[in-house]
Amino acid sequence: MFKKDIPPSNRSKVKSSAARALRQKLLETYPGFEPYIEEIMPKKASLEAVKLPERATLYTIDSNPLFFQRFDDPPVPHLRLIHAYPTALPTIQIDRGAIRFVLSGATLMAPGLTSPGGRLPDAEHALEAGQVVAVKAEGKEEVCLVGALKVGTEEMKSKGKGVVMDEGHYLGDGLWKMQLD
Repeated sequence: MFKKDIPPSNRSKVKSSAARALRQKLLETYPGFEPYIEEIMPKKASLEAVKLPERATLYTIDSNPLFFQRFDDPPVPHLRLIHAYPTALPTIQIDRGAIRFVLSGATLMAPGLTSPGGRLPDAEHALEAGQVVAVKAEGKEEVCLVGALKVGTEEMKSKGKGVVMDEGHYLGDGLWKMQLD
């Protein structure tokens, strides 16, 4: 999604009513952030919107990236926010063999999750297509990718092949490298 370096093209302050609406949308979409919402988006903080080339907007407070949003899609947490609050999103894990592909911007494929070293939730906690998830890598502490699933986790387990996530925000991409100071 953000493979190239991104120059921030246009910054603007977000009106307080729009900031409240965004805050509410975040809590509806990601209830795991609710215990931390005052730390993430204090009511008196000045929220800024940074226009990005891919018809996306990055929301920041004090040059700290929070979420990005394409068109009218739900906002997606920036990896820096996920690193600060690692339990706020559902997590899946890729095996060691998939790491270099994910970190080069390749699509996430089911074999990287269904092979030994990969980890998916059990059927009781299954994730659905369209749900935004954090992706950890086998043997690593930090989340390396965030994005929306194309298929649910039960379908991944049953098929064992195919594209699971075709785009996302990953460590080292243009959004990660972006200088906001």
